[in-house]
Amino acid sequence: MKIKSLLSSLTLATTLLSATALAEPTEWTLDKDHSTVGFSIPHMVVSEVEGQFKSYSGKALLEEADLTKSQVEFTAEVASIDTANAKRDEHLKSAEFFDAAKYPQLTFKSTKITKAGKGYKLKGQLTLHGVTKEVTLDATVSPAIKNPWGKLVRAAKITGKLKRSDYGLTWNKTLDQGGVVVGDEVTLDIKLELNK
Repeated sequence: MKIKSLLSSLTLATTLLSATALAEPTEWTLDKDHSTVGFSIPHMVVSEVEGQFKSYSGKALLEEADLTKSQVEFTAEVASIDTANAKRDEHLKSAEFFDAAKYPQLTFKSTKITKAGKGYKLKGQLTLHGVTKEVTLDATVSPAIKNPWGKLVRAAKITGKLKRSDYGLTWNKTLDQGGVVVGDEVTLDIKLELNK
């Protein structure tokens, strides 16, 4: 009886340990060679300027059984902003815009993830230009696949809109025909590849 009881206890312990291991979140890091942290903003009312941050880091702690229990963190270096125009980029880094010397990084840290159709709502704290505000972004995550080198990879796409004025980025000039040089609403278009 004692042997049977001991075996049952060991079996139960093994099962619990296995279940716990499966429930453990796994860390996924950004593959910068296959990721883009992009944005666009209205320009002169009639067009848009597109740009991206070239230097960034981030990770996701993913709960495979329930992705709503996952966590996401992201940091970008403001001075790495690139709109394919060196003069404009210098202006964006200046005190009239991002003030990269005083506020060198923007950060995002998730606080809640909820299921929304085939994707998710990603809520978190975005800190930019010395201001922290809550934002809600749309996110999709692909299933994990094994690449030709045996590593597990997956893709994530994050989109959303925010107002630059909410973060104290208010520089502008009025156009003679009405409207302003730079729009207030920024559209985010972030495409990420993640490695386990």
